[in-house]
Amino acid sequence: MTSDSREASAPVEERSAEEEHGKSRKREREETRENKSPSPPAKHSRKEEKEKDRKKEDKDRKSSRKDKKDDKEREKDKKRSEKDKDRKDKDRKRRSRSRSTDRKDKKRDRKEKDENGDVEEGEVKEEAPPPPEPRPLTEREKARLKLIEEMQAKEESVTTVAPMDDPVWCAKKAQEEKPSRHCPYLDTIDRTVLDFDFEKLCSISLSHLNVYACMVCGKYFQGRGTNTHAYTHSLDTDHRVFLNLQTLKFFCLPDNYEVTDPSLDDIKYVLKPHFSDQLIKSLNGWTRSVRALDDSTYYPGVVGLNNIKANDYENVILHAFSHVPPLRDYFLKEDNYAAIKRPPGDKLQELTRRFGELIRKLWNTKAFKAHVSPHEMLQAIVLCSEKKFQFTKQGDAAEFMNFLLNTMHSALNGTAKTNSSIVYKTFRGRMRVFTRKVPPVDASEDQRRMLMQLPEYQEETKEQPFLFLSLDLPPTPLYRDELMQNIIPQVPLHVLLQKFNGQTEKEYKTYNENFMKRFELLSLPLYLIISYKRFHKNQWFVEKNPTIVNFPISNVDLYECVAADKQATIKYTTYDLLANIIHDGPPEQGRYRTQLHHTGSTKWFELEDLHVKDILPQMITLAESYIQIWKLNTEKTREQRMEEVAPEGDLSTITN
Repeated sequence: MTSDSREASAPVEERSAEEEHGKSRKREREETRENKSPSPPAKHSRKEEKEKDRKKEDKDRKSSRKDKKDDKEREKDKKRSEKDKDRKDKDRKRRSRSRSTDRKDKKRDRKEKDENGDVEEGEVKEEAPPPPEPRPLTEREKARLKLIEEMQAKEESVTTVAPMDDPVWCAKKAQEEKPSRHCPYLDTIDRTVLDFDFEKLCSISLSHLNVYACMVCGKYFQGRGTNTHAYTHSLDTDHRVFLNLQTLKFFCLPDNYEVTDPSLDDIKYVLKPHFSDQLIKSLNGWTRSVRALDDSTYYPGVVGLNNIKANDYENVILHAFSHVPPLRDYFLKEDNYAAIKRPPGDKLQELTRRFGELIRKLWNTKAFKAHVSPHEMLQAIVLCSEKKFQFTKQGDAAEFMNFLLNTMHSALNGTAKTNSSIVYKTFRGRMRVFTRKVPPVDASEDQRRMLMQLPEYQEETKEQPFLFLSLDLPPTPLYRDELMQNIIPQVPLHVLLQKFNGQTEKEYKTYNENFMKRFELLSLPLYLIISYKRFHKNQWFVEKNPTIVNFPISNVDLYECVAADKQATIKYTTYDLLANIIHDGPPEQGRYRTQLHHTGSTKWFELEDLHVKDILPQMITLAESYIQIWKLNTEKTREQRMEEVAPEGDLSTITN
């Protein structure tokens, strides 16, 4: 409180004290008078008491009014005193600020004087010696400084992580996705448990949206925000590093910041392999084996496929097609088929996408393990075939191959033209079919002679394309040999190929008519698929023909199968074996295996599910071949290969 306010409030307080003292003295005098007065008579005692009570009430009212007035005056005086106090406090602060600024100005002036060194008249000031000249830098020091500047520039360009006392936990900060190059939990990643072959579904919600893979246990979880399965998993198990399976970004949970580190590139490559044009060209000449994460060695493309239950008939076809170079090179580049547009809700686009992913995983040169699980491809096959080909039930490899070729051609928007899809470009050839109707067996000679003159019994010629050739095996013998053993018949391949020489006729029966057909080839495909008809269904069950086909693994000449008017135009007619698919056991409970030729190492490998082993070329012809893929030799003509002399004991160069 200021001095003025104190002086103003002092007389007010003195007055209020005097008034109270005067009131108390008046009350005492009145009480003494009443006590001294003589007692009135009994008649008037009640009236006097009433008058006394009324006088007291009047006095009390007057005193209460005065007290209220006094209280109001006191409150007004307090408010005035407070205002005066605030005003004086502001003045005091203003004065103190001005004093502090004056002191600062004085200090600044003193410093300037000291720096300038005020020299009095007649006084000589000594000059300070000049600083020594810097030593010239050597070339090594210059290079070091340049390197330091580059590192500093890189650090400035990279955004840093939020400090530990400011964790990124809220949704707003999580959306900023601050990257970090220094995550303390990268050493917890276990690459041995990572498996990206299975379908990308959350292990709890079974949703395929926004799925993350835990880098510590390998499980899939949905989301990364609060109250999501991935976030809860990170809190429960203390697993911190997660990978988004769609965007290929790493995040640390529950802190929820992005992790950018070059040591994680190998995980991204395993999840989504990519191939450059130079790498694709080098695959045909790849000669060295690759070491996986578990120290196992493998050749790219020669890796096992997991048999989930009964999908070995699909695995052998997928393995064989993965070694057809044009088909392989086309699907190794995702840009070749990613832009193909299909109608809304079409299922076939999923088949080509999954097939491309499987081809890239089979030929991955930086894989963590030497086997692949075709789970996603099998799911797409079940969906596109409307559950005709399932991986829980054994099927026919030839039927599946026919379905896969035609469905992939349709999925790539193929038309009737040969160059409309990679499938037709690789496997499609053309043949000429001669068909004539056979008269009934019970008809007489005159009736037959009359029927043969009708136009419907005349021979018809038709040209049609083909994706593979089916060869008929001779029937199996009904009886055993002299030693009471089952006879396993054998037949050379060139005998079976006589079906397409344009002269051999074969009868085809329908439910009411019979036809005789003969075939000849008009154009040869770049890769020829041959299927042997081993399974025949009778009235009760399916029979298997165990006939062994004898064939050379190179220089199979189809010149005699080409039509006479096309032989002069077709330059190359010899084929070399690329893949051989074998069926062992009974028809319904048998198993499939495939034999592949690795062009880089010039070795033959046998693959049965996850088992891979190298074999001798002489062992290929001893099994019951079911499907074969042959490659057209476009380096040497038929005449040049006939001049080659086959070394003794080498079955790989024996010709027909």
